[in-house]
Amino acid sequence: MQDFWPASGHPHLEPTPRGWLRPTDAWLRKLLALPELALVEESCAAEIALHDALVEAPSQPVDPTALAAVRDADARANYAMFIAFRDALLAAGTLEAWYLALMRSGRVTVPPVFVDRIVQAIVRHLLDASGDAFEARAAEMLFRPQRITLTEGRLLAADLATIDLLNETAGFGDLGRLLVQGHAPLATLQMKVLTTDNAAEYWPRSERHEMVLDLTHEVASDVGHGLTFTLARAHSGLKALAGVLERWVAHLLGVQVAITPLQKVADEAWRWHVGLDVDSMALLNDLYEDRAVDAERSARLISLFRLVFADPAEMRTDVAGKPVYLGLAMTAEGTLRLKPQNLLLNLPLAASM
Repeated sequence: MQDFWPASGHPHLEPTPRGWLRPTDAWLRKLLALPELALVEESCAAEIALHDALVEAPSQPVDPTALAAVRDADARANYAMFIAFRDALLAAGTLEAWYLALMRSGRVTVPPVFVDRIVQAIVRHLLDASGDAFEARAAEMLFRPQRITLTEGRLLAADLATIDLLNETAGFGDLGRLLVQGHAPLATLQMKVLTTDNAAEYWPRSERHEMVLDLTHEVASDVGHGLTFTLARAHSGLKALAGVLERWVAHLLGVQVAITPLQKVADEAWRWHVGLDVDSMALLNDLYEDRAVDAERSARLISLFRLVFADPAEMRTDVAGKPVYLGLAMTAEGTLRLKPQNLLLNLPLAASM
């Protein structure tokens, strides 16, 4: 099994008998290396002392006077948010319990950097025995925004932060940034589309988030005489994402579901839907209510999915046995911010679940 996403700190988390993840000092210590908490040249003596003390014992109580002594207001606020996050996490006992409680509260005031790190750690645990580079790359979509582009009939997802950085530096760091700003000719670093031929390259490069995921699920082939047939791609990024979402639901809700990518919903008895992002939720709501959707919004729909419960008794009685339709859509700017919590909060679970 290849290791991947070292930043997740997966080896430093302790699985409980239930399979959920208990935070440790070693795992919390990795968070202190985040740019928001790392020391800089301008750090004052009080900040250095606080940072060093937390690195030594990340779960120790912090005297309010030690925090108040940090001179820089932004640094002081960042440490306060970290301490509040750490205390809530330790009180919850596991990453999963903290995440579910936060999302169910309806008040997500925690900085996204901490929420994303929690999601990454959970998903890393879910894929520990997978060995499938397509699933690992698809799983990045649960905690890293994507740039979606249509190229030669293929729908491609690239890591938003990575592609923005490459556009800024041409892949050559600070030197590249200076050359780009000076309009100097420069060969740019090309991001590779993940394929079966280069899948082994994903693992050592996973932390760089440089591989592009092909979300094209079906391809049409012309067999002549005016005939075409459609084939589902064996290594579709959407199929890989569906597998990750199945694991996500099973792990956090204890419910077994099967998720399948769809081209369209042809169901007159459509009863329930869940958008996996803000745009698809609004689009599905409009379609369900039979409100007009213009061509531009429709074109932003990346995919639909059909979700089926293995045990209909785990569903609300009024929709038991019926499929749940999921949507995935990009913004008008061509970005995607998947919200994995939507599946946990909006599935039609039985009241006893």
